[in-house]
Amino acid sequence: MQTVETLNEGLKRAYTLTIPASAIEARVDAEIKRVAPQVRMPGFRPGKVPANLVRKMHGDAMLQEALNTSIQEGIQSLIADKQLRPAVQPSVELVEGYAPGKDAELKVELEVLPQVPAPAIDNLKLERLTVPVDDAAVDAQLQKFADQQKRWDDAGDKAAETGDLVTVDFVGKTMDGVAFDGGTGTDMAVEIGAGRLIPGFEDQVIGAKAGEERQIKVTFPADYGAKELAGKDATFDLTIKSVKTAGASVIDEELATSLGLESLDQLKGLLKGQIEQEHNGLTRTYMKRKLLDQLAEGHDFDVPPSMVEAEFNQIWQQLQHEATHEADPDAALKEMEAEREDYRKIAERRVRLGLLLSEIGQANGVEVSQQEMQRLMMQAAQQYGPEDRQRFIQYVQQDPMAAAQLRAPLYEDKVVDFLFDKAEVTDRETTREELEAAIESEDGFATGTHHHDHDNHKPKQTKAKKAAASETGDAAEGDAPAKPAKKAAAKKPSAKSEDAAVEPTEADAAPAKKPRAKKAAAPAEDDAAPAAETAPAKKPRAKKAAGGDAE
Repeated sequence: MQTVETLNEGLKRAYTLTIPASAIEARVDAEIKRVAPQVRMPGFRPGKVPANLVRKMHGDAMLQEALNTSIQEGIQSLIADKQLRPAVQPSVELVEGYAPGKDAELKVELEVLPQVPAPAIDNLKLERLTVPVDDAAVDAQLQKFADQQKRWDDAGDKAAETGDLVTVDFVGKTMDGVAFDGGTGTDMAVEIGAGRLIPGFEDQVIGAKAGEERQIKVTFPADYGAKELAGKDATFDLTIKSVKTAGASVIDEELATSLGLESLDQLKGLLKGQIEQEHNGLTRTYMKRKLLDQLAEGHDFDVPPSMVEAEFNQIWQQLQHEATHEADPDAALKEMEAEREDYRKIAERRVRLGLLLSEIGQANGVEVSQQEMQRLMMQAAQQYGPEDRQRFIQYVQQDPMAAAQLRAPLYEDKVVDFLFDKAEVTDRETTREELEAAIESEDGFATGTHHHDHDNHKPKQTKAKKAAASETGDAAEGDAPAKPAKKAAAKKPSAKSEDAAVEPTEADAAPAKKPRAKKAAAPAEDDAAPAAETAPAKKPRAKKAAGGDAE
């Protein structure tokens, strides 16, 4: 195979590979020799079919397979011989004009990973802000929990008010009086004012009494999951079964035993553990931000544009998704567009940090074990149905890049933990409010201890930092997209359900305070892109490569 380098500029490389026709033909001959004893043809004894007939019958397919295999091996040889570290899968194109019996000429383009300078990790200094869990915090959480476990008392013939629980049977109909699929249900509990049902439904139940029948009119949201109902007017015939009022929240042993616990003290212990876990997560987020700040400030090198573009696209898609949940989506999108380049800089920073963490991990023997990888695959497979889980696991096992993507977040966490152990860490107690403010503040510190140079920060990147209460670049805590109203007409409600044709809208499970889309979706500028473990280059699929279409 002949190799000619045609481009070596920055991190971009391009080559022309020439695979001799003789090498391809040799593969075809070897394959014919291998399969001939297995071919059955009328008029010939088993295993005695002449090679020329085998070639006539299967030659085209064998030639295609031989070409594909030659291309795959050629790319791998190129990567090995030139000691390349592809940032993404190489683009492979079969030059036009190839025909059987001719040499195959390939154009290969790729971006390589940069030579990352050895990161300085010997003088890392971090402050660990810790929040002790006091009795007042546990009591406050216990009160919230008790408020959620409402006890409902029968209100008799009292008219329903906001805050009451009304049980109804319902039949949903189009405006021409035809009942629609999935629009009929019994014993559905409607908590007036909870905002779980389509707009206008709960409000029209106010004033209803047990035994009453009434008809209400609603308009389904334009983005409703059942397309035949989206944006349409409809009516619901309601039969009011009962009206109940919320009883006072009571914190006692019965509250705990109703949950299957042994005592109120056990419930308090569980809530305290939950609060401690939340505090630990905030502490880790804060420390990771400061750690990555130090790494970013000390290193500046070119990163592959393709990796930056992929990271930017991921950020942008998340932003666009969050914008759809804003009161004014068009305004949110316009604001995003004005800051597009700032988000691109965030993507570049995250990719650079990911490469730094990868370099640190590889230099210090950080690994994800087989057992850990198996656990990751099993966890990820749970999002699929039982029939698809094994297929997903096989896909990850066979695709190095898919495996690397699945492994990267855990690998990054292990590298971060390694650096925490290496750093000089000082502890300081604070309050949860101060810790959250430190995470969300533009300069990263709300307590006056910030010391690094702000001039190194881009003006809008710090805004994005506010958004992420999580350390992985996800939306801020409590700001995940709320459950949209969808599939109502396709799903029949079960008894005592709040689903069905009046399935919860975005108000269901939504946080009390919903930040703007820009802040909700943008990953923290400090968070490394999930590139902490470089994946081996994936072999180009043979048929696509042979057809001149890079995978």
